[in-house]
Amino acid sequence: MAEYKLLLPSMGEGVMEATIITWLFNEGDNVKEDDSVVEIATDKVDSDVPTPVSGKIVKILKQKDEVAKVGEAIAILEIEGEGGNTASEEVTTEAPAATPDTETLKTIEEPLQATHSNVEFSGDLYLSPLVKSIAQQENISESELKTIKGSGLEGRITKEDILAYVSNRGNQPVQQAAPAQTAASAAVKAPVSAPVATISTAAGDEIIPMDRMRKIIAENMVKAKQIAPHVTSFIETDVTNVVKWRNKHKDIFEKREGEKLTFMPIFVKAVVKAIQDFPMINVSINGENIIKKKNINIGMATALPDGNLIVPVIKNADQLSLSGLAKAINDLAYRARNKKLRPEDTQGATYTISNVGSFGNLMGTPIIPQPQVAILAIGAIVKKPAVLETKDGDVIAIRQLMFMSHSYDHRVVDGSLGGMMLKHVHDYLQNWDLNTEI
Repeated sequence: MAEYKLLLPSMGEGVMEATIITWLFNEGDNVKEDDSVVEIATDKVDSDVPTPVSGKIVKILKQKDEVAKVGEAIAILEIEGEGGNTASEEVTTEAPAATPDTETLKTIEEPLQATHSNVEFSGDLYLSPLVKSIAQQENISESELKTIKGSGLEGRITKEDILAYVSNRGNQPVQQAAPAQTAASAAVKAPVSAPVATISTAAGDEIIPMDRMRKIIAENMVKAKQIAPHVTSFIETDVTNVVKWRNKHKDIFEKREGEKLTFMPIFVKAVVKAIQDFPMINVSINGENIIKKKNINIGMATALPDGNLIVPVIKNADQLSLSGLAKAINDLAYRARNKKLRPEDTQGATYTISNVGSFGNLMGTPIIPQPQVAILAIGAIVKKPAVLETKDGDVIAIRQLMFMSHSYDHRVVDGSLGGMMLKHVHDYLQNWDLNTEI
């Protein structure tokens, strides 16, 4: 028999650690290859860790609520065979992938300054390699870092936190960051739980503590509204052709592919085309720089059974056919609702769609997830009488109509760009070709 160390695997760019939520097996239990053995939580998503080998769990090294770093042993298994834990060494080699090299950092987060100092940080301030690298490039001192309210595990500073800080840093002298806080900057750093007024309770009121994911959502939504000045445009779209086309193909597609054909792939296809028409929607802001994204990665806001929200990402959506989009969307939605998403499944979105119509809502004013600059809300499809122009004059007909709401960051997206992009989505949907193949 040999000893095998189960290591915490690499979980994507910037994710350096995870918290143990619960073990699905106990010490002494036998597990099979690919069995999920432990549930973990990062500041992005909850997920399971499978074992790459079969064996018996002889020792659990990280208990519930303890934090493990990528590449660190979390359990010891007894497996068939002899020799050392060579398999775990292969897993360990994945860990450095979470720390980007210099060229990657230059591409993803172009620094505002051409040079950076060799800033050193004390051991009592935990920073991931990515956050530390950004801090050094931006000449952010340790005293400044201590003023940043971290949204990660145990209040640790994430990549989004430090990039948001850089974006709002402006021309303020470093030494004024802590003592000369304005009311607005103080609000950004205030924890979500900080009361704005005395809250009284009455007999029978129930106090429900926020769970970990709700706290993360709350922090992110507060920051998003404080960072980006939101503007929202609305349009009503006749999607009668879309409804007819889907009704014609959904049974054939399900029989052929074993997949449901929802409206979402069609919406994503229209959004991708509009982004290609207006690529300055597919950007992020880094201080006074605009980062124009090469890839089109569409976030898909998904409601979870526990009432929380998560946004899995369709990577390189512009490279997928309608059939490919349908499969990717169904896969992400299923894994999101069954807690099977990997951390990398929620990273890298450049634009997001929220289908508020799935709850019967006609429209909404969605909050832009940072560091994106726009988000589209799709409303419910409703039959209504509408005026149609024909060669014989105007007529009233029953049509399938739907509202769309486009929220955009007014720092870089003006009404003309935000409105024209929305109009192009409208045009692609309203003029949907009934002969489109899937």
